[in-house]
Amino acid sequence: MAKGDRGTTVRGRRAAPRSGQAAAGGDPALVQLLTPEGERIESVTGPDGTTYSVDFTDEEYRGLYRDLVVVRKLDAEATALQRQGELGIWASLLGQEAAQVGSGRALRPQDMAFPTYREHGVLYCRGIDPIMPLGLFRGVDQGGWDPNEFKFNMYTIVIGAQTLHATGYAMGITMDGKTGTDDGEAVIAYFGDGATSQGDVNEAFVWSGVFNSPIVFFCQNNQYAISEPLERQTRIPLYRRAAGFGFPGIRVDGNDVLATYAVTRTALDNARHGQGPTLIEAFTYRMGAHTTTDDPTRYRIASEVEAWQAKDPIARVKAFLTKQQIADETFFAEVDEEAKRESLHLRERVLAMPDPPPSTIFDHVYAHGSPLVDAQRDELARYLDSFEGSKH
Repeated sequence: MAKGDRGTTVRGRRAAPRSGQAAAGGDPALVQLLTPEGERIESVTGPDGTTYSVDFTDEEYRGLYRDLVVVRKLDAEATALQRQGELGIWASLLGQEAAQVGSGRALRPQDMAFPTYREHGVLYCRGIDPIMPLGLFRGVDQGGWDPNEFKFNMYTIVIGAQTLHATGYAMGITMDGKTGTDDGEAVIAYFGDGATSQGDVNEAFVWSGVFNSPIVFFCQNNQYAISEPLERQTRIPLYRRAAGFGFPGIRVDGNDVLATYAVTRTALDNARHGQGPTLIEAFTYRMGAHTTTDDPTRYRIASEVEAWQAKDPIARVKAFLTKQQIADETFFAEVDEEAKRESLHLRERVLAMPDPPPSTIFDHVYAHGSPLVDAQRDELARYLDSFEGSKH
């Protein structure tokens, strides 16, 4: 589904005639274009005076729903594979689909994304085969996609490190003269609320602010840094931290795919036109565990999870499509069937992955090889050959 320029006004042909500031829980700072009940808000003016809206065709609305459902199903399949011993670990995005699909679809082809280890939805939106990160977590390769081809960097396990990589890349874009026009380039860096306490992230804020870098910092505030709640990370809303570094911050309903798209597209376009960084706080919730090694029942209560289930990002889009007669039960059934087929195909390919010989760990250390690495490879080969049968 390709998203083009749709301007700043809503078609309104089937949209509810509402406008102004909207927020879950009465927070006037939260940009929202689709309520949990599936009611469409025509436009929202943010605290800084920017008006946010989207202008999608019915097919594009249906495409966003399809993205959300397929991404969730693929993620669930990966979780099941880990529970069955086929993956070493998995970091689920359950509950954060709208934040990832909305921001992922807001990227233009020339924009560069720097993910953490959880951006499976953004990866899907960038056209990368969803098998790629599963090879990493199965331990048979190191990811393997070409960041330059897909404009999507490799997964980063070290918390917050990718924000510095993204900042350097964004500074390079400016030095290359690739900003200041409609077809200029921009960068987006993903991280979680816990990462805002890391020095790397704050250093990235400093450098990006000082050098006016064309970057969007996209924080998925899913309320928990592993087991630590948000109040252990900050005394103020995260988006307000941006002011201390000299660039704007905005909070968006991260369970609203339309608002997330609108806010991210605006921030990216501002960056590509030379207006510097923006911090987006996507206010969302991690419905599952931090990773498959985590037990969230030890640090949060069931009623909290139930309250967020009522704000489910997929359910609200489905409600909207139904109310506005943009989609019917036949369409929803077809999407569910498509998601099942894709997840089954993913499972089959994961199980068919061959176990690579141990020596392949040396293959891509240096682009043109290294005598030291060659010696280490030979040493490992001799060690393995010393075992009976030498097939280990």
